[in-house]
Amino acid sequence: MAGVISCDITVAKIELGDVTPHNIKQLKKLNTVVFPVSYNDKFYKDVLEAGELAKLAYYNDIVVGAVCCRIDTTENSRRLYIMTLGCLYPYRRLGIGTLMVEHVLKYVEQDGNFDSIFLHVQVNNEGAIDFYKKFGFEIVETKEHYYKRIEPADAHVLQKTIREPQTTPLVNGSVPHAKTNGLEVD
Repeated sequence: MAGVISCDITVAKIELGDVTPHNIKQLKKLNTVVFPVSYNDKFYKDVLEAGELAKLAYYNDIVVGAVCCRIDTTENSRRLYIMTLGCLYPYRRLGIGTLMVEHVLKYVEQDGNFDSIFLHVQVNNEGAIDFYKKFGFEIVETKEHYYKRIEPADAHVLQKTIREPQTTPLVNGSVPHAKTNGLEVD
């Protein structure tokens, strides 16, 4: 038999799984490797209660990334804050980060009640900034001295607007009428 070449090609399995008390230590370890900041016990307690807003990313059943979000409600706005989204360096550019962002976007779309999604990125992290821009995020603000013990300490706020926040509540989907001297004007 002349020159038989055989190769076994397997497709990588990438999936997201829940964060549970049984695997929270994997999330802690991952975060210490991926991020230059450390997170306190309250962060991990909140993550355990976040449900669909916190996911571990698996590459062939190995934890290689994670995304953790929370809902941020201010006076007239409901926003989703991406607290962390990261992947181990050797597993970057394989679609894992994209899968995590798509999960967040799908969550926001299915909920239907968010005005925007936002996050902080260290000003020198051009790879992350370019990554988020592919999904429609834009730099809306730069916060000086955002980080306490890392350099540079400044962070960009990246935001993807879903809808403009409502300034006046609408009743039955109608636009409020203007009033002049107590008389309604259409």
